[in-house]
Amino acid sequence: MHLRKLSAAICAASSLFVAGTAVAWESENGQHATSATVELYSDYVFRGISLSDNKPAIQGSFDYEHVSGFYTGIWGSSISGDSSGEIGVYGGFASEIMDTGIEYDLGVWRYIFPGDSGLNNNEIYGALGYSYFTFSYAYAKNFEGNSETAHYYNIAFDYELPFFGGVGFTAAYGYQDFSSSLKRVIFEDESSVGGYSDYYIALTKEFVGFDWTLAYTGVDSNGRKYARSDYWGKSSLAKDKFILSLSKTF
Repeated sequence: MHLRKLSAAICAASSLFVAGTAVAWESENGQHATSATVELYSDYVFRGISLSDNKPAIQGSFDYEHVSGFYTGIWGSSISGDSSGEIGVYGGFASEIMDTGIEYDLGVWRYIFPGDSGLNNNEIYGALGYSYFTFSYAYAKNFEGNSETAHYYNIAFDYELPFFGGVGFTAAYGYQDFSSSLKRVIFEDESSVGGYSDYYIALTKEFVGFDWTLAYTGVDSNGRKYARSDYWGKSSLAKDKFILSLSKTF
């Protein structure tokens, strides 16, 4: 069993690399599978904003999949700020539409911030993927605990380059859209920023038993304004940067 969970990557972690989930254990009848992953990042960036204050972060996850397409899991990361970390609990359904080659993924992600529960919130996400392209969407009714709505859109291109035995290449563009009422929470001038864009370019390669990713990520001028607003208060959280990560699935 080898499912492509297309959209879970837009809810957490620096990497938007759209790839099949590595299976560490599978039942004899092929109905059930589990995997556990540990990741190290030079910086934990979420939609262009550093949540680890431009410092390294460690992340881990445990996933269960059923042959029907159902999956669920738990994910965690170290972060900066008042919270002692970030936890994601998620579940969804991923499969292919008939034999068209079009894949879809629908699910819900629960963000939990121990020690700062006011940030806890849910996102409903979905994605469609065909060939090298994936379009993802996430909807938050209570964006980061603000009781306001937000939308996130992302389009990604994923291709394996024929170098060094295969190198994964990913290019992605995302847009975080704020509702009018949410803009009043974040910015004094609600007309100034309706949202911001982020981008991500990465190369991924398996080497000595680990998956290595070198990425370059950043945001537009609105994203930098978002970072230096009272909401975050630190423009350096949104600077363009290289990110190095390695991961291992058990």
